[in-house]
Amino acid sequence: MGFSLGLIGGGGSILATPLLLYVVGVSQPHIAIGTGALAVSATAFINLASYARAGVVRWRLAAVFAVVGTLGAFVGSSAGKLIDGNRLLFLLGLVMLAVGAMMLRPRNETAAPERDAHLKTCLLTAGIAFVTGTASGFFGIGGGFLIVPGLLLATRMPMINAVGSSLLAVGCFGLATALNYAFSGLVDWLVAGQFIAGGLVGGLFGIALASRLSRGKDTLKRIFAGVIFAVAAYVLYRSGQAMLN
Repeated sequence: MGFSLGLIGGGGSILATPLLLYVVGVSQPHIAIGTGALAVSATAFINLASYARAGVVRWRLAAVFAVVGTLGAFVGSSAGKLIDGNRLLFLLGLVMLAVGAMMLRPRNETAAPERDAHLKTCLLTAGIAFVTGTASGFFGIGGGFLIVPGLLLATRMPMINAVGSSLLAVGCFGLATALNYAFSGLVDWLVAGQFIAGGLVGGLFGIALASRLSRGKDTLKRIFAGVIFAVAAYVLYRSGQAMLN
């Protein structure tokens, strides 16, 4: 999880929830979502500090995305708690398939110059942020795979800047979701602590690799998309079985 967040700014919760349920053995889907969101949030903030030291974070646009998107995350997570856990997981599996397909699309970072952080760009960023934050909170995912494309669409910033800037929003989205779930007693604090410790180590490796591969990451994206597809298929199978039973 930490390696994925450090490398491409996403992939934390979208893998954390299935892994907590089917590998770690967390019993309830909502507890897995709340616990994963907390762990991803902490890991994202830790990785953000490293990118900030490298000077690649676009702070104004990152802050707009984080603040507006966090409001959406509260709305989405409130709605998500009202839906049956297995149905929520099934929907997450469908989203994972879409995310995997999106990862396979090549990005053209030089097609147009980067937009300045003026009012129009900030408003466009805010609109995309709210939609992304709502989806993030609803499914209990950090939203990195949605935030990075959103930042690229709104600002045309280079990929490495979008990855670094996205982590502020990933951390805020995850924290909003985790707090919402924690108020309902749906966070396993011990497991979250262990996840954060592992994520810290993985993040160091991910950031180191990202600094060398700021361009030409298509092979890594394809590999990770394959992992997403495999996990999505398993989530759909397990949650589908549970709903039928």
